[in-house]
Amino acid sequence: MTPNLPEDFISRMKEDLKERADLFLRSYSDAPKKGLRINKLKTDDKLEEAIAKGLEHIPWEEHGYYYNISTDTDADTYDGPAFGRSPLHAAGAYYIQEPSAMAPVRYLDIKPGMAVLDLCASPGGKSTQAASYLAGSGLIVCNEIVPQRASVLSSNIERMGIRNAVVTCHSPQELKDRFPAAFDRILVDAPCSGEGMFRKEPASTEEWSKDIVDMCAARQKDILDATSVMLKPGGRLVYSTCTFSEKEDEEQAEAFLSDHVDYTGVRIEILKGMRYGRSQDNKTCDMEYCFRIWPEDGYGEGHFAAVFQRDGEESGFGYRGASERPLSSKEAQKLAPYRDFIDSTFVPGDWKESLLDKSRLFMFGQRLCLMPEDSMIPLLSGLRTLRAGLELGEFRKDRFIPSHALALAVRAEDMMRTAELMTDDAGAVVSLTDGSDHAGKYLNGQTLDAGIIKGPGLATPGWTLVTVSGISLGWARSSGGILKNHYPKGLRIP
Repeated sequence: MTPNLPEDFISRMKEDLKERADLFLRSYSDAPKKGLRINKLKTDDKLEEAIAKGLEHIPWEEHGYYYNISTDTDADTYDGPAFGRSPLHAAGAYYIQEPSAMAPVRYLDIKPGMAVLDLCASPGGKSTQAASYLAGSGLIVCNEIVPQRASVLSSNIERMGIRNAVVTCHSPQELKDRFPAAFDRILVDAPCSGEGMFRKEPASTEEWSKDIVDMCAARQKDILDATSVMLKPGGRLVYSTCTFSEKEDEEQAEAFLSDHVDYTGVRIEILKGMRYGRSQDNKTCDMEYCFRIWPEDGYGEGHFAAVFQRDGEESGFGYRGASERPLSSKEAQKLAPYRDFIDSTFVPGDWKESLLDKSRLFMFGQRLCLMPEDSMIPLLSGLRTLRAGLELGEFRKDRFIPSHALALAVRAEDMMRTAELMTDDAGAVVSLTDGSDHAGKYLNGQTLDAGIIKGPGLATPGWTLVTVSGISLGWARSSGGILKNHYPKGLRIP
């Protein structure tokens, strides 16, 4: 459906784009670009090949792919598989993400072991992408100021099996005093006027106005000012938006460099489908530290990003600041039910050893959590925190109840008991049906017959990892020939 574009927006784009304006405006009659990003924290090359079979690769993300949407309906009706309704989506095998939104994280140049801050992180597409570049090492702090959106963010961090994340709910101004020069990389995907969403969400045009653009620009400046103190010397900051307004994009980047003399723009290499900032013809210009993706070029809905570096030398990767303490001796004495769970559920190996490493265990409220192997968790006192490291579970009297987050983060090969619900890789990406399939029944919350499902150790009572195409989906508890369903009620699919 072609959106009804605001007249003020049309006038401004004609003035900005000149002879390109007609091509830009005509692009709004085209179908929006859809994309997904394979989660390499949970999938191997074979499963990625099966999921992405027949899909076109996205130029700026190694594991990103385009997929088509029907042009004659607003519903999620695809020419290919129904990715959003597949059990593999629930298991975190991939993240559905607008293609151009995958570009900014590439230019953070993230390396394992770094401390990364995603300041305006909900719903989590860029956070989970950044976490995949960390590959389980280092730390990522994902912040969202709006509580409801922070909850969605936390859920997506969990679904993607990320073990080294902290999710907070604060304004940038509240965080700047808490984290001076604490991070190696910072992403500011700032709240904006959302002009790049018009084709994807036509109703968003009704919320747009010139006043909204001005308000967003003022807010973006405040966010960037607060962010500037949280980056380490030698670190990299990427500022991005999904809008076309120069006031929110190039002018914002120029103002930041003018106001912060300890920052410089980083010249970047643009890829197919990108243009340098203010460039009309894909040739170089004076803003080679910025790039844009335009919808009329056919690669995405639209994005802007600017890449900055703080002056100074990098002095080692990792979080720099006050850290959470591990379990006290008194707390460690109460771990017997947890140790019993680990001993009866996990096979010997690195995962089991890490889960029993008391130097990495800590209590977050009533929940037992695990710190990243090579990084500490920031001190949580005074922080509104939704998620801290990997949540392992909670104690109920003399029992330990494992968390859904733990199930989504572990691997089938580390478990004594697994229940595979869907083994045909070639047909892995399918819609949930009426519940007659095992995966549909499990996601619906139904009890399963342990004798029907193939897997090692199902005859032994105890916690069982439920998997689809070999990757973890959730817990069940085997007893008396059945699998009692422990998929969270809030996530169940009718």
